[in-house]
Amino acid sequence: MSPDVPEFLVRPAQPEDEEALLPLAVELATSFVPERVAFARSLAHVLADDAATVLVATAVEPAVEPAGRTPVVGYVHVLVHPAFHANGNVGWVEEVVVAPQFRGSGCGRLLLEAAGEWARGAGAVYVALATRRAGEFYRALGFEESAVYFKKPS
Repeated sequence: MSPDVPEFLVRPAQPEDEEALLPLAVELATSFVPERVAFARSLAHVLADDAATVLVATAVEPAVEPAGRTPVVGYVHVLVHPAFHANGNVGWVEEVVVAPQFRGSGCGRLLLEAAGEWARGAGAVYVALATRRAGEFYRALGFEESAVYFKKPS
């Protein structure tokens, strides 16, 4: 890899990643503001759920954190669930975000590839997601527009 292109590693998130993940979740959110306590509770729930995972991308360079870990620069939250129409499980990318300074570096592509591998390993016949800001990015990765997403606050 050339020196000006960052290298990333993808690994499952750990509880100690919470501090690095929360600001990324805030960066992603447009309709809600993630709150620390609710975020911590949700992260713990997802990490304990065999039907879901959070994968993090760490930058191998430029720096290693004091604890010897490389900094988290992005994450993807993906889950699988059975769907009648698919005759099996489908994967759903709930969230994916990369720190602004690493966008366009291949980090998002790497996260989504890892999410797809994880979902296929959990029996998913396809992976889907909703977006309103990154359609071109997902099309470039082979996703096809399939439906319109609606939500209604409780």
